[in-house]
Amino acid sequence: MEEPMELSPLRGGDRGPADDSLKKYEQSVKLSGIKRDIEKLCEAVPQLVNVFKIKDKIGEGTFSSVYLATAQLQVGHEEKIALKHLIPASHPVRIAAELQCLTVAGGQDNVMGVKYCFRKNDHVVIAMPYLEHESFLDILNSLSFQEVREYMFNLFIALKRIHQFGIVHRDVKPSNFLYNRRLKKYALVDFGLAQGTPDTKIELLKFVQSEAHQEDCPRSKHHGVTGQKGSLSRPAPKTLDQQYAAKTSVKRSYANAQVHIKQGKDGKEGSVGLSVQRSVFGERNFNIHSSISHESPAEKLIKQSRTVDIISRKPATKKTTVSTKAVASVMRKTTSPCPVVLTCDCYGTDRVCSICLSRRQQVAPRAGTPGFRAPEVLTKCPNQTTAIDMWSAGVILLSLLSGRYPFYKASDDLTALAQIMTIRGSRETIQAAKAFGKSVLCSKEVPAQDLRKLCERLRSLDPTTPKIAVDPPEYVCLENNARKTSSRGQTPPGQHSEDSLCKGDSDGCGSRPRECTTNLEGWDAVPDEAYDLLDKLLDLNPASRITAEAALLHPFFKDMSS
Repeated sequence: MEEPMELSPLRGGDRGPADDSLKKYEQSVKLSGIKRDIEKLCEAVPQLVNVFKIKDKIGEGTFSSVYLATAQLQVGHEEKIALKHLIPASHPVRIAAELQCLTVAGGQDNVMGVKYCFRKNDHVVIAMPYLEHESFLDILNSLSFQEVREYMFNLFIALKRIHQFGIVHRDVKPSNFLYNRRLKKYALVDFGLAQGTPDTKIELLKFVQSEAHQEDCPRSKHHGVTGQKGSLSRPAPKTLDQQYAAKTSVKRSYANAQVHIKQGKDGKEGSVGLSVQRSVFGERNFNIHSSISHESPAEKLIKQSRTVDIISRKPATKKTTVSTKAVASVMRKTTSPCPVVLTCDCYGTDRVCSICLSRRQQVAPRAGTPGFRAPEVLTKCPNQTTAIDMWSAGVILLSLLSGRYPFYKASDDLTALAQIMTIRGSRETIQAAKAFGKSVLCSKEVPAQDLRKLCERLRSLDPTTPKIAVDPPEYVCLENNARKTSSRGQTPPGQHSEDSLCKGDSDGCGSRPRECTTNLEGWDAVPDEAYDLLDKLLDLNPASRITAEAALLHPFFKDMSS
């Protein structure tokens, strides 16, 4: 039900007729909009009306909309079904990969399955079982400690399941882990951003990954020095035979996986190619600054003034702005699959020179929701594993133990990294980044906080509880042989205090749940095992971060079995 609007007090505490009329008008507009969307869906995929009665629109995202429907599957029995309508711009390979994740790994171990799939031209609708669920924010502080244990245990059951199939979910968060508190049922949903590990058992995820890699590397090579001898070269364009072979291999993958999506009328399904990076990774429009975003005005200005034009630069000609000797002095080898090797002398300072501004950022998967991205995602590490899902699970546990959601909230990746530093420590963050091939610079050292003390202070309802003072770094820099960015000017000193990270305010990163009955059962004696598991989930180094299988065996879940 829709929450009542807050109104200014009137005589006798009564609402005026104008206020009631406004509310009725807003409700009618909302209902008419939903009705119109349902009508459009039925027009786009007319076969739906033969099977379902679509009741309501219950969700809307960047790449899909979800509707509640009922199906007459048996005589005298109606079953509730969730219909996920994927936007026509989604690429067929991505849609087929999501379907294959649901059909192969779904249907058990708290992973959502699929019942039917409907298609008409470039419109695809996936029919899944409907699970009535609570809002995480509404029930956060009303959960007993035992319910928190059960919630996390069942989340790890789901993650263990998909990780066994080599699926990286990439968008683990409370709204994608449905929870029916009364029935104690759980379901991990939304594989629209999923990617595969190198040994994934989901065949179509291999094609998504390989095509994305083929698109990324040539794009980076256009803007840097390639080859061991330092020659500037462009990759040869694919021949027609190679293009035909690539298309044929994708078609064969559909046949092998028994997931068929045919070419739509006028070739609409092929109108958005794999070169559209956002479609491949499923990146949502949460962050304005994408890793493959368009050139900024600063870049255009630099290229117009010909300060450094990396694309057109030729080391052997006299017209080049940077001499061959200067180029050789800054060339160095890199293990990155898409090397960009020019560096400059602004490393370690709070300024960004023209050479750094003229480079494109390193392309790496970074899809997901702000606040739940792991450090290796924020620093654009190209080799990302199932460990990024475990970091997201750690952020969920952090919210459950602290009573604040969302715990982290940042407008850009560097600010998000600075927020992580205030909790996990700057030195620890720098060392972990070095372990997976990234260099992070911080203007000042920020010590790591005690997770128990942090969560207990944040969860306390006593307003006299002293706040934790944290002096954040004035700037954080990333140096990864690609583009270097500074958060100075974006993040003023004092912004990343504990209060702004986890307190609900106009710009805060976390908020207290809405008013609800607080359940203190078990919270007076939270065992050390809870914070030990939290520490292992929020391990800054993905190589040593705990796995879902190991988490299920952690002492925090003693006496619990799946």
